[in-house]
Amino acid sequence: MFSQGSVQFAQSTCLTPTAAENPSMLKKVRFQNPMNDFEIASAPDDTVSALAFSPPSVEKNFLIAGSWDSSARCWEVEQSGNTIPKSVQSMQGPILDVCWHNDGNKVFIASTDKLAKCWDLVTNQSIQVAAHEAPIKTCHWIKSPQYSCLMTGSWDKTLKFWDTRSPKPMLTINLNHKCFAADVDYPMAVVATSSREIIFYKLDTQPREYQKIGSPLKHQSRCIAILKDSNKSPKGFALGSIAGKVAIHYVDKQDNKRNFSFKCHRMNPSAPGGFQEVYPVNDVKFHPVHESTLATVGSDGVFSFWDKEKRTKLKSSEAMEQAITKCAFNKDGQIFAYSVGYDWAKGHEFYDATKKNYIFLRPCFQDLQAQSNAVA
Repeated sequence: MFSQGSVQFAQSTCLTPTAAENPSMLKKVRFQNPMNDFEIASAPDDTVSALAFSPPSVEKNFLIAGSWDSSARCWEVEQSGNTIPKSVQSMQGPILDVCWHNDGNKVFIASTDKLAKCWDLVTNQSIQVAAHEAPIKTCHWIKSPQYSCLMTGSWDKTLKFWDTRSPKPMLTINLNHKCFAADVDYPMAVVATSSREIIFYKLDTQPREYQKIGSPLKHQSRCIAILKDSNKSPKGFALGSIAGKVAIHYVDKQDNKRNFSFKCHRMNPSAPGGFQEVYPVNDVKFHPVHESTLATVGSDGVFSFWDKEKRTKLKSSEAMEQAITKCAFNKDGQIFAYSVGYDWAKGHEFYDATKKNYIFLRPCFQDLQAQSNAVA
């Protein structure tokens, strides 16, 4: 139930029926998640590659997850905390990204089968709306006063913009390198490529390149998220790399003094003189209400909340048994979702087929309470 602006989940209703009826199963669930967060029922059979909550246009909370098992799944998250599996849609290859249409009735799915589809949640039907010559790594819906379109970024080194009523793209931009990560917050789009370039696009009137810079980090880009100012205007990005580091970077040169990077998802050596273990940053997301707060998740199985303005860590979780692969905040920022599974960062020899994949929900109001008070 909701109470005084915070989310309080009824713990008994959040467990799967099997766990609620079987005390030994309850122990297993808690062992898999040392934070005692709430497990979503009917998680995918393979690693989760994308998570997205429904937009503000939808009164209820729905969560979409894309997975390497080639499925996209939808759950309703009730106010009680109970999660209800609603529907499943399949592709011909592993799913790499998902995004919502602004009306909240449709979801776009990008896959390694080189296609993107529009999934109508009302009719549970899907149609092809985009195609590339290589796997599609990212998809984002753009809603502007002048036009609406789907932006797809691919390993075929192109960025394409689609009027979903037409089989041909309305615009194709050559990236020269593979698209590794992207984000959209109108009127800005940002793309991170395999060559460690970061490209900004202005989306008003029509999409066009605005600025191109080299990555502020020395290692391969893995995830990116647009940062906004107190007026909710996009101003720059947070970039995560494979080397346990995040860069905060602003577009305007006048804000260059605010640029910085910080280390995260690293494990200190247990013995003096030992090596520090460094893990990839698998995802980074900004809080939808407190614009200076962001979350990172990593291959070390840890999620962390940060305040970029104070340059401090608000909270870190205990380590899960496996990597945390993706994360998402719901529309009002009270619920934090994250997925746990193997991300292959340690290679095939560490893969354990007996370990399940999970998606957990965490009421994060208290975790961010200090930030909330500071903003107020």
